Amino acid sequence: MRRLEPEDLVLVLGARPPSDVGAWLRDGLRDAVASGRLEAGAALPSSRSAAAGLGVARGTVAAAVDELVGEGVLESRPRSSVVVADLALRPRGTAPGPARPGVATERPASVGSPDPGLFPRAAWARAVRDAMRELLDAELGYPDPQGLLVLREALAGHLRTARAAPVEAEDVVIVSGVAQALALLGQVLAGGDPAGRVVVEDPASPGVVEQLRGAGLDVVPVPVDERGLRTDGLPDAAAAVVTPAHQFPLGVVLAPDRRRELVAWARDGDRLLLEDDYDAELRYDRQPVGALRGLAPERVALLGSVSKLLSPALRLGWVVAPPGVRDALVDAKRRADLGCSVPEQAAFARLIADGAYARHLRRARLTYQRRRGLLLDALARDAPHVPVEGVAAGLHLVVRLPDGDAEARAVSALRAAGVPAEPLSGTAARGDTRGVVVGAARVQGPAVPRVVEILRAAAVGAGVGV
Repeated sequence: MRRLEPEDLVLVLGARPPSDVGAWLRDGLRDAVASGRLEAGAALPSSRSAAAGLGVARGTVAAAVDELVGEGVLESRPRSSVVVADLALRPRGTAPGPARPGVATERPASVGSPDPGLFPRAAWARAVRDAMRELLDAELGYPDPQGLLVLREALAGHLRTARAAPVEAEDVVIVSGVAQALALLGQVLAGGDPAGRVVVEDPASPGVVEQLRGAGLDVVPVPVDERGLRTDGLPDAAAAVVTPAHQFPLGVVLAPDRRRELVAWARDGDRLLLEDDYDAELRYDRQPVGALRGLAPERVALLGSVSKLLSPALRLGWVVAPPGVRDALVDAKRRADLGCSVPEQAAFARLIADGAYARHLRRARLTYQRRRGLLLDALARDAPHVPVEGVAAGLHLVVRLPDGDAEARAVSALRAAGVPAEPLSGTAARGDTRGVVVGAARVQGPAVPRVVEILRAAAVGAGVGV
């Protein structure tokens, strides 16, 4: 077993920041384990020697180590030492190896994917264990298609606090992610009046548009500017899908007057607003704007999931549905798949009830805020002409580029560097939108200079080496 020296930690952690040293230590160790820079089985130095070597308080080191042991990143061995846990043996975020026959390879990460290295494995394992112990025999039959009551109660409480949304357990329908929520709501809307017309933001998530069209709906794009969806002259439609807290992909926030105008449009025409609240809890410079549902609970269906905050591998999401939609939505869910997995619902409810979900969100916010800040600082210093758009929130950045060639070069080079990237033109109905959407959640350490180099070259129209 290799024992690390304090000097090893200095090399992987880098320079100590002037403040928030505890977060720097936790995030740096977590990132080093996830990337493989600290190998599985390596023993950490004692808290006393680590503190002396890093120039921090011993209690700061002990607190960071305890937290990472709780997450399963590190392992405490009695009468021995703290070591890098075996769970980290295969570095995460690396390119998959050659596929074996019959074995699926990992899908490329999307620009909105969280860092899988931050998943709270130990807390989730405890939640699964405790939830299974508490489940009644009757709850292991076919599930309630609306969702497990204990999860709906836990989510209602969380959303009232975190999103300032009026929510009761009876309003919540558990689904297999926002993709299924849109597909099921699309079925409900297909019989609406005017039948089959839904407003979407332009640009918007291609996945959202795909789900709506797959349900047989006519998608009507409406432009987005620096104040969000243009609400002047909204067309007649049965519904609108919006991302008011953090528009995807442009990252703007829907202005207060437009929020009111959008709600008035919905009320005047007996229309439904589908509020895709995909990453609203990842706001870094202030408290996130409250959910649109708070203005009109009878007209707004609030959609959310764990895909951006925990992992897209957990196919768990929710719809906070208005009374006039809820029964039809539950019936559509029953017909689709009878209901979501009960053990996973119970585990997520336990994660919320124990406070582990809130603790994870706090850690994730700090980590992503720090990574975003490092990337933006590097761009401001080394490529000040690169225009980064959007508020300080979420898992992605948007950079406008001069033309389609620059867009294609940037996307290709970023993907080759292992950074999730999508062409901005692929999100827009208009043909004049060019740029790149960069998945910033996994950009850290040595990758930062390469991302800056690629974006700088693309912004000035230079060639980008792959």
